[in-house]
Amino acid sequence: MVSAAEQMAANTSWSALGKATELRKRIFFTIGLLIVYRIGTYIPVPGIDGAELRNFMEGAASSIGGMLSMFTGGALGRMGVFALGIMPYISASIIVQLMTAMVPALEQLKKEGEQGRKKINQYTRYGTVFLATLQSYGLAASLQAGDLASDPGFFFIASCMITLVGGTMFLMWLGEQITARGVGNGISLIIFVGIIAEVPAALAQFFASGRSGAISPAVIIGVIVMVVATIAFVVFMERSLRKIHIQYPRRQVGMKVYDGGSSHLPVKVNPSGVIPAIFASSLLLLPATVSTFSGSDTGPFMSTLLAYFGPGQPLYLVFFTVMIVFFAYFYTYNVAFKPDDVADNLKNQNGFVPGIRPGKKTAEYLEYVVTRVLVLGSAYLAAVCLLPEILRGQFAIPFYFGGTSVLIVVSVTMDTIQQVQSHLLAHQYEGLIEKSQLSGKGRKRSRRKGTGRR
Repeated sequence: MVSAAEQMAANTSWSALGKATELRKRIFFTIGLLIVYRIGTYIPVPGIDGAELRNFMEGAASSIGGMLSMFTGGALGRMGVFALGIMPYISASIIVQLMTAMVPALEQLKKEGEQGRKKINQYTRYGTVFLATLQSYGLAASLQAGDLASDPGFFFIASCMITLVGGTMFLMWLGEQITARGVGNGISLIIFVGIIAEVPAALAQFFASGRSGAISPAVIIGVIVMVVATIAFVVFMERSLRKIHIQYPRRQVGMKVYDGGSSHLPVKVNPSGVIPAIFASSLLLLPATVSTFSGSDTGPFMSTLLAYFGPGQPLYLVFFTVMIVFFAYFYTYNVAFKPDDVADNLKNQNGFVPGIRPGKKTAEYLEYVVTRVLVLGSAYLAAVCLLPEILRGQFAIPFYFGGTSVLIVVSVTMDTIQQVQSHLLAHQYEGLIEKSQLSGKGRKRSRRKGTGRR
């Protein structure tokens, strides 16, 4: 059965957006900060040889350079102040979440409410600074080794590191401001805008290759059909649920006995979201990233490693699949869905799964269900991430198109639309409450007038 709130949300008209003043302010605030982010991607890091960097990125556009540039909104291709993007913050937050699930002191801190959450956020910021410092040094050293610095030396590395770390911290602040005062998750929207901003140029390059005859029309049509089918498949899988029936016993309040209710515990087919794909991509692309910017200084070990584990290679695809499946299970059981905690919460609320004893047996049953569901969820993640990689290698598509970016775009779009609908629904409820209060006052006045006439 669909609840009254879900029916009301489905019937919510987008024309009500013009009446929701608070929501309009939030949307304009979000758009304004995202424009600031896009402007920052065009501000270059000091000491970069622009002509050499352009030539380099044009040569790497269809491989690792295209992927990194897409995830940073083109800032890496232009070596802007936001060249590191928001990925250090995402990596730090994922690491802190995993440590919170495994370290008892951090887990206890998470249970302390708002104060504990602030402390965990502080640790995440410290981790962001640490990771951004490491990555900025690696990038600065690689740029210098690849002859992309106009004046190489200590001052170039120092200025590059300070600029890149400062840009990442400013992006983190922008994301937190969007989350608090705007619409949607700020960090996710920054990644979303960075990916979307590179799509028009990539499409123009793709169709230009078709006009020149480098790619056949059949391949172009096939790629378009595949993109549409992939987006539809991702939307379907992200909305898929496995509902576990929950029963509540009868309860007595005073002299009245209330019948027991029933509900459903929703288990998503993909509880971990896009995090396994991001984690697997980050680890597997690390050697390729280092070698790309190192140029001719790549050692024999790195060359051998890239020969077997470079993007598109068979071993790369195999390990990519294994790591996606591993992180899907690991993140789900340690962060997204803990069967023991869910079973304890059900027991405290006097809820139970019909035919299953509360407590340990319920936790075992939930773990059994989630394990079976994750077989489909992890396979779906691996298929969406690997299919574009295989097709891109087979048909020599001249721009980066990855399943991870499709997952991020679709997930962020769905989440943002749901939040906008929630704001509209809240505005609709407020309007109904105001109407009921006004009608109540009108009835009281009419009653007073009626008694006065008598």
